Amino acid sequence: MRASFRLGRIVGVPVGVNWSVLVIFALIWWGLSANLFPRSYPGQSAIAYLLAGLAAAVVFFLGLLAHEVSHAVVAKRNGLGVGGITLWLFGGVAELRGEARSPGAELRIAGIGPLVSLVIGAFFGVIAMLLSVAGVHGLLFGATAWLGGINLLLAIFNVLPAAPLDGGRLLRAAVWKATGDRNRASVVAARAGWVLGVVLIGLGLWRFLSGAGIGGLWLALIGWFLIGAAGLEERQARMGSALRGIRVSEVMTPQPQTASSEMTVADFVDNYLFAYRHTALPLTEDGRPVGLVTLDRVRGVPTDERASTRLEAVACRADDLVRASPDEQLTDLLPRLSECADGRALVVTDGRLVGIVSPSDISRAVQRGHLRNEPTPNR
Repeated sequence: MRASFRLGRIVGVPVGVNWSVLVIFALIWWGLSANLFPRSYPGQSAIAYLLAGLAAAVVFFLGLLAHEVSHAVVAKRNGLGVGGITLWLFGGVAELRGEARSPGAELRIAGIGPLVSLVIGAFFGVIAMLLSVAGVHGLLFGATAWLGGINLLLAIFNVLPAAPLDGGRLLRAAVWKATGDRNRASVVAARAGWVLGVVLIGLGLWRFLSGAGIGGLWLALIGWFLIGAAGLEERQARMGSALRGIRVSEVMTPQPQTASSEMTVADFVDNYLFAYRHTALPLTEDGRPVGLVTLDRVRGVPTDERASTRLEAVACRADDLVRASPDEQLTDLLPRLSECADGRALVVTDGRLVGIVSPSDISRAVQRGHLRNEPTPNR
């Protein structure tokens, strides 16, 4: 999930927000200010309801951010890189680079998020109890009680044993520990996610038809998301099984054609695009990669501007490139492939470009891997 705008860095990790957060933030704010709070605590001014709803919504999203930051911190302590944290429609996601090296590391990385949500929920729950004992039953009590309840609900939902929820990661860690096969564990967790998605869709539609309104549709939407995400995780797991033991050097295209960042888009289209039949071209300076230009990026340049536009203006920047070592396992590279490079990685030795890995290279490797793993028929 791509961030629409950046908020800064927390513990050295870039934090961003997707535009879809604005939708759910507005819905939560409106639901609290216009419905829950006025119905539960009548007699307050409209401004008071708006401010209470705004404060509760902001604190709720800060809790989501704390949930994801905890994943990032523990992942870094267990040797994984973290590309960033993005808040979006269904909560948040920490972009982990690589896979946990052991079931124990997987357990720690996955378990810390729900634990943080549980602690936050308990904290606000205790505050709400103290306010109640003190005789405070107004908007302050209502906001803290809601924050306590919603964070406890978030913790419980996230530990459901189904991918891509944190509970799915916990299930994967358990199956991985029991079988010793990480890919098999991933398939089990993904299928559990598919089952949960179907259940949520059925429950959501039933609630909607029973008069629950938009809440039922929202539940069905979450189920639909889980099915899609679980299917993607299962495909990735099967791909990982097919690519097990294959190194980057075995699938890369060695010594790829390169270009200068000073070249114009028109020159690229006229002299490179058809001559070399490539849809991506690394940009280098003295053999060192400084960018990557793809056909999709060039296509976005108007025809009358191609002669005056340099490739560096439309290329994937050096900081966003995915670099790999020839001896690296291909399964370790896959999680790092970025959207900027359109699924491509530049293979580098001592800082110099020696190859490129494209989606077609990976596809061919997967096909060969499946053939290799096919059981030998009995005769």
